Amino acid sequence: MNFLLKIIIILIIFLKSTEYINAQTSQFRVMFFNAENYFDTFDDEKTLDDDFTPTGSYHWTWEKFTAKRNALSKIIIAAGEGKMPSIIGLCEIENRFVLNQLVNETPLAKFNYRIVHRDSPDSRGIDVALLYNPSDFELLYQNFHAISQNFKTREILYAKGVFCGVDTLHVFVNHFPSKRGGAKASESRRIAAATELKRLLDSVSNASNNANILIMGDFNDTPDSEPVTKTLQAKDNFDAINERDLYNLALPLMKKGEGTIKYQGVWEFIDLMFVSGNMLNRNSKISCSQSDFKIFKAPYLFEKDNTFVGKKPKRTFIGMKYNGGISDHLPVFIQLKVKPANF
Repeated sequence: MNFLLKIIIILIIFLKSTEYINAQTSQFRVMFFNAENYFDTFDDEKTLDDDFTPTGSYHWTWEKFTAKRNALSKIIIAAGEGKMPSIIGLCEIENRFVLNQLVNETPLAKFNYRIVHRDSPDSRGIDVALLYNPSDFELLYQNFHAISQNFKTREILYAKGVFCGVDTLHVFVNHFPSKRGGAKASESRRIAAATELKRLLDSVSNASNNANILIMGDFNDTPDSEPVTKTLQAKDNFDAINERDLYNLALPLMKKGEGTIKYQGVWEFIDLMFVSGNMLNRNSKISCSQSDFKIFKAPYLFEKDNTFVGKKPKRTFIGMKYNGGISDHLPVFIQLKVKPANF
Protein backbone atom coordinates (compact mmCIF):
# COMPACT_ATOMS: atom_id res chain seq x y z
CA MET A 1 0.00 0.00 0.00
CA ASN A 2 1.54 3.31 -1.04
CA PHE A 3 1.90 6.28 1.30
CA LEU A 4 -0.85 8.39 -0.30
CA LEU A 5 -3.40 5.59 -0.01
CA LYS A 6 -2.54 5.13 3.68
CA ILE A 7 -3.14 8.84 4.29
CA ILE A 8 -6.51 8.67 2.52
CA ILE A 9 -7.60 5.65 4.60
CA ILE A 10 -6.53 7.31 7.86
CA LEU A 11 -8.41 10.47 6.89
CA ILE A 12 -11.57 8.50 6.08
CA ILE A 13 -11.38 6.65 9.41
CA PHE A 14 -10.94 9.95 11.26
CA LEU A 15 -13.88 11.60 9.50
CA LYS A 16 -16.12 8.61 10.13
CA SER A 17 -15.20 8.53 13.82
CA THR A 18 -15.89 12.27 14.08
CA GLU A 19 -19.27 11.79 12.41
CA TYR A 20 -20.04 9.01 14.88
CA ILE A 21 -19.12 11.13 17.90
CA ASN A 22 -21.17 14.07 16.59
CA ALA A 23 -24.11 11.75 15.95
CA GLN A 24 -23.88 10.51 19.53
CA THR A 25 -23.63 14.04 21.00
CA SER A 26 -26.88 15.07 22.64
CA GLN A 27 -28.23 18.55 23.24
CA PHE A 28 -29.93 19.81 26.36
CA ARG A 29 -31.47 23.18 27.12
CA VAL A 30 -31.09 25.41 30.17
CA MET A 31 -33.34 28.46 30.47
CA PHE A 32 -33.82 31.45 32.73
CA PHE A 33 -36.95 33.52 33.21
CA ASN A 34 -37.92 36.46 35.39
CA ALA A 35 -41.53 35.54 36.20
CA GLU A 36 -42.40 39.11 37.26
CA ASN A 37 -44.18 39.02 40.59
CA TYR A 38 -45.23 35.38 40.70
CA PHE A 39 -47.06 35.77 44.03
CA ASP A 40 -49.69 33.63 45.68
CA THR A 41 -52.88 35.29 46.94
CA PHE A 42 -52.19 34.94 50.66
CA ASP A 43 -50.85 37.64 52.96
CA ASP A 44 -47.47 36.87 54.50
CA GLU A 45 -47.05 38.99 57.61
CA LYS A 46 -43.25 38.79 57.34
CA THR A 47 -43.04 40.43 53.89
CA LEU A 48 -44.45 43.37 51.96
CA ASP A 49 -46.77 41.30 49.75
CA ASP A 50 -50.06 43.00 50.68
CA ASP A 51 -50.55 44.39 47.15
CA PHE A 52 -50.77 40.84 45.80
CA THR A 53 -53.83 39.73 47.76
CA PRO A 54 -57.51 39.83 46.78
CA THR A 55 -58.03 43.02 48.80
CA GLY A 56 -54.67 44.57 47.84
CA SER A 57 -54.03 47.27 45.25
CA TYR A 58 -53.66 44.70 42.45
CA HIS A 59 -56.77 42.74 43.49
CA TRP A 60 -54.72 39.58 43.05
CA THR A 61 -57.27 36.77 42.98
CA TRP A 62 -56.90 33.00 42.72
CA GLU A 63 -58.20 33.20 39.15
CA LYS A 64 -55.45 35.64 38.17
CA PHE A 65 -52.84 33.58 40.01
CA THR A 66 -53.79 30.34 38.23
CA ALA A 67 -53.84 32.11 34.86
CA LYS A 68 -50.27 33.27 35.45
CA ARG A 69 -49.22 29.86 36.79
CA ASN A 70 -50.58 28.09 33.72
CA ALA A 71 -49.03 30.64 31.36
CA LEU A 72 -45.61 30.13 32.98
CA SER A 73 -45.87 26.38 32.42
CA LYS A 74 -46.81 27.01 28.79
CA ILE A 75 -43.71 29.16 28.30
CA ILE A 76 -41.40 26.56 29.85
CA ILE A 77 -42.82 23.82 27.65
CA ALA A 78 -42.68 26.00 24.53
CA ALA A 79 -39.14 27.19 25.28
CA GLY A 80 -37.96 23.60 25.09
CA GLU A 81 -38.96 23.63 21.41
CA GLY A 82 -39.66 19.92 21.35
CA LYS A 83 -37.53 18.81 24.30
CA MET A 84 -38.16 19.97 27.85
CA PRO A 85 -35.49 22.17 29.45
CA SER A 86 -33.20 20.21 31.76
CA ILE A 87 -32.68 23.13 34.14
CA ILE A 88 -34.79 26.25 34.66
CA GLY A 89 -33.66 29.27 36.65
CA LEU A 90 -36.40 31.56 37.92
CA CYS A 91 -36.61 34.84 39.79
CA GLU A 92 -39.37 37.01 41.26
CA ILE A 93 -40.84 33.88 42.85
CA GLU A 94 -42.63 34.45 46.16
CA ASN A 95 -42.24 31.08 47.86
CA ARG A 96 -42.21 27.30 47.70
CA PHE A 97 -45.99 27.19 47.40
CA VAL A 98 -46.07 28.94 44.01
CA LEU A 99 -43.29 26.65 42.76
CA ASN A 100 -45.17 23.55 43.91
CA GLN A 101 -48.22 24.86 42.10
CA LEU A 102 -46.17 25.34 38.93
CA VAL A 103 -44.57 21.90 38.84
CA ASN A 104 -47.47 19.87 40.26
CA GLU A 105 -50.70 21.57 39.14
CA THR A 106 -49.95 22.30 35.48
CA PRO A 107 -48.91 20.20 32.46
CA LEU A 108 -45.37 20.35 33.91
CA ALA A 109 -46.45 17.69 36.42
CA LYS A 110 -45.72 14.85 33.99
CA PHE A 111 -42.09 15.94 33.62
CA ASN A 112 -41.11 15.32 37.26
CA TYR A 113 -39.26 18.58 37.91
CA ARG A 114 -37.60 19.00 41.31
CA ILE A 115 -37.19 22.30 43.14
CA VAL A 116 -34.26 24.14 44.72
CA HIS A 117 -35.49 27.12 46.75
CA ARG A 118 -35.52 28.87 50.09
CA ASP A 119 -37.07 32.10 51.32
CA SER A 120 -34.72 35.04 50.90
CA PRO A 121 -34.34 38.14 53.11
CA ASP A 122 -35.83 40.34 50.38
CA SER A 123 -38.35 42.74 51.92
CA ARG A 124 -41.01 41.95 49.29
CA GLY A 125 -40.44 38.24 49.74
CA ILE A 126 -39.36 37.51 46.17
CA ASP A 127 -36.76 34.79 45.65
CA VAL A 128 -34.68 32.94 43.10
CA ALA A 129 -35.29 29.27 42.40
CA LEU A 130 -34.13 26.36 40.29
CA LEU A 131 -36.20 23.64 38.67
CA TYR A 132 -34.41 20.59 37.32
CA ASN A 133 -35.14 17.28 35.68
CA PRO A 134 -33.47 14.61 37.87
CA SER A 135 -32.95 12.42 34.79
CA ASP A 136 -30.65 15.10 33.36
CA PHE A 137 -29.21 16.73 36.47
CA GLU A 138 -28.27 14.71 39.54
CA LEU A 139 -28.19 17.26 42.33
CA LEU A 140 -25.22 16.78 44.66
CA TYR A 141 -25.19 20.00 46.66
CA GLN A 142 -27.14 23.23 47.06
CA ASN A 143 -26.61 26.43 49.00
CA PHE A 144 -27.76 30.04 49.19
CA HIS A 145 -25.41 32.96 49.73
CA ALA A 146 -26.33 36.35 51.14
CA ILE A 147 -24.97 39.32 49.22
CA SER A 148 -24.58 41.76 52.10
CA GLN A 149 -25.43 42.25 55.74
CA ASN A 150 -26.09 45.93 55.05
CA PHE A 151 -29.20 45.59 52.91
CA LYS A 152 -31.85 42.96 52.27
CA THR A 153 -32.02 41.43 48.81
CA ARG A 154 -32.21 38.12 47.02
CA GLU A 155 -29.55 35.51 47.75
CA ILE A 156 -27.35 33.79 45.18
CA LEU A 157 -28.48 30.22 44.56
CA TYR A 158 -25.72 27.67 43.98
CA ALA A 159 -26.39 24.13 42.78
CA LYS A 160 -23.79 21.49 41.96
CA GLY A 161 -24.69 18.30 40.15
CA VAL A 162 -23.76 15.72 37.56
CA PHE A 163 -25.15 16.74 34.21
CA CYS A 164 -26.42 13.93 31.99
CA GLY A 165 -24.14 11.46 33.75
CA VAL A 166 -20.95 12.79 32.15
CA ASP A 167 -19.49 15.63 34.22
CA THR A 168 -20.10 18.05 37.08
CA LEU A 169 -21.96 21.27 36.34
CA HIS A 170 -21.92 24.26 38.72
CA VAL A 171 -25.02 26.46 38.38
CA PHE A 172 -25.61 29.91 39.87
CA VAL A 173 -28.97 31.72 39.77
CA ASN A 174 -29.03 35.45 40.51
CA HIS A 175 -31.36 38.42 40.85
CA PHE A 176 -29.18 41.46 41.47
CA PRO A 177 -30.53 44.59 43.23
CA SER A 178 -32.62 46.87 41.04
CA LYS A 179 -31.91 50.43 39.89
CA ARG A 180 -34.59 51.83 42.16
CA GLY A 181 -33.34 55.20 43.36
CA GLY A 182 -31.26 55.71 40.24
CA ALA A 183 -28.74 53.67 38.27
CA LYS A 184 -25.62 55.26 39.78
CA ALA A 185 -27.02 55.54 43.30
CA SER A 186 -27.87 51.83 43.35
CA GLU A 187 -24.79 50.58 41.48
CA SER A 188 -22.86 49.87 44.67
CA ARG A 189 -25.45 47.22 45.56
CA ARG A 190 -25.01 45.44 42.26
CA ILE A 191 -21.25 45.65 42.65
CA ALA A 192 -21.66 44.05 46.09
CA ALA A 193 -23.69 41.24 44.48
CA ALA A 194 -21.10 40.78 41.75
CA THR A 195 -18.31 40.75 44.35
CA GLU A 196 -19.95 37.93 46.27
CA LEU A 197 -20.64 36.00 43.06
CA LYS A 198 -17.00 36.43 42.00
CA ARG A 199 -15.85 35.09 45.36
CA LEU A 200 -17.99 32.00 44.89
CA LEU A 201 -16.74 31.50 41.33
CA ASP A 202 -13.12 31.75 42.42
CA SER A 203 -13.78 29.15 45.09
CA VAL A 204 -15.16 26.72 42.52
CA SER A 205 -12.37 27.42 40.01
CA ASN A 206 -9.66 27.00 42.63
CA ALA A 207 -11.07 23.60 43.57
CA SER A 208 -11.26 22.48 39.93
CA ASN A 209 -9.18 23.98 37.12
CA ASN A 210 -11.61 22.84 34.42
CA ALA A 211 -14.90 23.47 36.20
CA ASN A 212 -18.06 23.70 34.12
CA ILE A 213 -19.72 26.87 35.41
CA LEU A 214 -23.04 28.27 34.20
CA ILE A 215 -24.35 31.55 35.61
CA MET A 216 -27.77 32.98 34.85
CA GLY A 217 -30.07 35.63 36.19
CA ASP A 218 -31.60 39.06 36.08
CA PHE A 219 -28.58 41.27 36.74
CA ASN A 220 -30.49 44.57 36.46
CA ASP A 221 -27.50 45.75 34.46
CA THR A 222 -26.34 45.34 30.89
CA PRO A 223 -23.49 43.09 29.70
CA ASP A 224 -21.15 46.10 29.38
CA SER A 225 -21.79 47.45 32.90
CA GLU A 226 -19.15 47.80 35.61
CA PRO A 227 -20.48 44.96 37.83
CA VAL A 228 -20.20 42.59 34.85
CA THR A 229 -17.02 43.71 33.11
CA LYS A 230 -14.92 44.89 36.06
CA THR A 231 -16.21 43.06 39.13
CA LEU A 232 -17.10 39.73 37.54
CA GLN A 233 -14.31 40.23 34.99
CA ALA A 234 -16.43 38.56 32.30
CA LYS A 235 -14.68 38.35 28.93
CA ASP A 236 -16.15 38.85 25.47
CA ASN A 237 -13.30 37.69 23.24
CA PHE A 238 -14.55 34.36 21.95
CA ASP A 239 -11.56 33.95 19.64
CA ALA A 240 -9.06 33.44 22.48
CA ILE A 241 -10.59 31.22 25.14
CA ASN A 242 -8.97 30.69 28.53
CA GLU A 243 -10.55 27.76 30.36
CA ARG A 244 -10.48 29.51 33.76
CA ASP A 245 -12.02 32.78 32.55
CA LEU A 246 -15.70 33.69 32.59
CA TYR A 247 -17.40 34.56 29.29
CA ASN A 248 -20.22 37.01 28.70
CA LEU A 249 -22.66 35.35 26.27
CA ALA A 250 -25.11 38.25 25.98
CA LEU A 251 -22.80 41.06 24.86
CA PRO A 252 -22.72 40.13 21.13
CA LEU A 253 -26.54 40.05 21.07
CA MET A 254 -26.77 43.39 22.87
CA LYS A 255 -24.48 44.93 20.27
CA LYS A 256 -27.00 43.82 17.63
CA GLY A 257 -29.71 45.81 19.40
CA GLU A 258 -31.43 42.88 21.10
CA GLY A 259 -32.76 42.93 24.65
CA THR A 260 -34.89 41.13 27.21
CA ILE A 261 -36.83 44.08 28.64
CA LYS A 262 -38.11 47.31 27.11
CA TYR A 263 -37.70 50.46 29.17
CA GLN A 264 -39.02 53.80 27.89
CA GLY A 265 -39.09 52.48 24.34
CA VAL A 266 -35.53 51.08 24.38
CA TRP A 267 -34.62 47.39 24.55
CA GLU A 268 -32.18 46.56 27.34
CA PHE A 269 -30.35 43.28 27.89
CA ILE A 270 -30.36 42.49 31.62
CA ASP A 271 -31.21 38.76 31.72
CA LEU A 272 -27.77 37.29 31.23
CA MET A 273 -25.84 34.05 31.07
CA PHE A 274 -22.13 33.40 31.53
CA VAL A 275 -20.08 30.23 31.14
CA SER A 276 -16.57 29.22 32.10
CA GLY A 277 -14.06 29.00 29.27
CA ASN A 278 -13.89 25.25 29.67
CA MET A 279 -17.46 24.96 28.38
CA LEU A 280 -16.55 26.86 25.19
CA ASN A 281 -14.13 24.09 24.25
CA ARG A 282 -16.06 21.85 21.85
CA ASN A 283 -14.00 18.87 23.02
CA SER A 284 -15.29 19.22 26.59
CA LYS A 285 -17.84 16.71 27.82
CA ILE A 286 -20.30 19.59 28.33
CA SER A 287 -19.88 22.39 25.80
CA CYS A 288 -21.56 25.29 24.06
CA SER A 289 -20.76 28.25 21.87
CA GLN A 290 -21.76 31.90 22.12
CA SER A 291 -24.30 31.36 19.34
CA ASP A 292 -26.06 28.72 21.48
CA PHE A 293 -27.30 31.49 23.78
CA LYS A 294 -30.60 33.02 22.63
CA ILE A 295 -33.71 34.93 23.62
CA PHE A 296 -37.00 33.02 23.44
CA LYS A 297 -39.36 35.19 21.38
CA ALA A 298 -42.69 33.41 21.04
CA PRO A 299 -45.30 35.83 19.56
CA TYR A 300 -47.67 35.50 22.54
CA LEU A 301 -44.99 37.00 24.82
CA PHE A 302 -45.47 40.39 23.10
CA GLU A 303 -48.05 43.08 22.65
CA LYS A 304 -48.12 46.29 20.64
CA ASP A 305 -46.21 49.17 22.15
CA ASN A 306 -48.79 51.97 21.99
CA THR A 307 -46.45 54.55 23.52
CA PHE A 308 -43.32 53.82 21.52
CA VAL A 309 -42.50 51.97 18.28
CA GLY A 310 -42.91 48.24 17.70
CA LYS A 311 -43.71 45.62 20.32
CA LYS A 312 -42.96 45.08 24.00
CA PRO A 313 -43.27 42.15 26.43
CA LYS A 314 -46.85 41.66 27.56
CA ARG A 315 -46.72 42.01 31.32
CA THR A 316 -49.27 41.02 33.95
CA PHE A 317 -50.11 44.58 35.00
CA ILE A 318 -49.70 48.02 33.47
CA GLY A 319 -49.71 50.24 36.51
CA MET A 320 -52.58 48.92 38.58
CA LYS A 321 -54.54 47.72 35.55
CA TYR A 322 -54.63 43.97 34.98
CA ASN A 323 -53.17 43.28 31.53
CA GLY A 324 -53.32 39.49 31.47
CA GLY A 325 -49.74 39.05 30.30
CA ILE A 326 -46.95 36.95 31.76
CA SER A 327 -43.84 39.06 32.36
CA ASP A 328 -42.09 42.27 31.43
CA HIS A 329 -39.00 40.13 30.70
CA LEU A 330 -38.30 37.68 27.90
CA PRO A 331 -36.82 34.25 28.71
CA VAL A 332 -33.28 33.36 27.67
CA PHE A 333 -31.76 29.94 27.10
CA ILE A 334 -28.54 28.12 26.26
CA GLN A 335 -28.20 24.90 24.31
CA LEU A 336 -25.61 22.59 25.90
CA LYS A 337 -23.93 19.79 23.96
CA VAL A 338 -23.10 16.63 25.88
CA LYS A 339 -20.74 13.95 24.65
CA PRO A 340 -21.36 10.30 25.59
CA ALA A 341 -19.71 9.21 28.82
CA ASN A 342 -17.39 6.78 26.99
CA PHE A 343 -15.77 9.52 24.86
